[in-house]
Amino acid sequence: MEIDKPFLKVLSGEKHGRPPFWLMRQAGRYLPEYRKLRAEKGGFLAMALDPKAAAEITLQPIRRFGMDAAIIFSDILTVPMALGQHLEFVAGEGPKLGGLDIDRLEFDEAVLQPVYDALSETASILSREGFRKTALVGFCGAPWTVATYMIEGGGSKDYANTKALAYGQPEVFQKLIDKLVDATAQYLIGQANAGAEALQIFDSWAGALDPHGLQHWSIEPTKTIVAKVKAIHPNIPIIGFPKGVGVHYVAYAKQTGIDAVAMDSLMCTRWAVNNLQPLMPVQGCLDPMRLLAGGDGLEKATRKIIKDFSGGPHIFNLGHGINKETPIEHVETLTRILREG
Repeated sequence: MEIDKPFLKVLSGEKHGRPPFWLMRQAGRYLPEYRKLRAEKGGFLAMALDPKAAAEITLQPIRRFGMDAAIIFSDILTVPMALGQHLEFVAGEGPKLGGLDIDRLEFDEAVLQPVYDALSETASILSREGFRKTALVGFCGAPWTVATYMIEGGGSKDYANTKALAYGQPEVFQKLIDKLVDATAQYLIGQANAGAEALQIFDSWAGALDPHGLQHWSIEPTKTIVAKVKAIHPNIPIIGFPKGVGVHYVAYAKQTGIDAVAMDSLMCTRWAVNNLQPLMPVQGCLDPMRLLAGGDGLEKATRKIIKDFSGGPHIFNLGHGINKETPIEHVETLTRILREG
């Protein structure tokens, strides 16, 4: 069947006249309609586990800006929750996870059913509302990144406890990674079953690893996840995002089996054109602070990225998630520039 969605066409290796685009964290706090719904529904987790609310939030930026892909509203920490670790989101502080006993972790996929239901609901609404060329994206956190939250109990600046376990007791850490690999692969398969047309694996803290750690705790687990998913859904495109790994992007792209690679804002576009784009479609990589600041700097940076990657398959995105303080007008400006091509 012919693909009629620009986002999916580029992921299949086609060069597009203008780069299709979406923005990481495009459904969220910078949108007034999101803030209104959150005030009605309660906290983040309550909305993420409410299929109708999650679908509505997923669609908000599509209705306003017409992105080429809608990414389901959820969080990478749903997998630890499905493994039995306590999860809550504290206002002004972010995610907090309970104590971790690796031996007691047991995957309960039923916990993730609301995410699957939200995907099915979103796919149905996209079709009904005439967004038939908008692709639906599912996602997960990579085992290394998710493990950092599970061990640290939340966000961290140096991942000291996680590294101490990974480097000092690798056999214990491997047990956690193995459980995350199996659960994450099943989660992505479930998302594809529910209607996701593409998947993205976020390894947001991959850049914290040394080269050996990157190979063992990021590249190899991701490779296993991709293989497990492809065994069931061989044609679903998978985007990998190993944020902050620099020149190691090449090894990640070559070894993991992904179909496209998402780049962070530190990426030199000319280097990526020469070293990544010949391997596969690329995605990125505007600095979210450029979007926050707006003005001539936003337009120049956007046009440079478009021009630099114009020779091959490219999906325009940010180099990380949109900042919650980003003015709506700046996203409108970015959309206009991207529509012009």
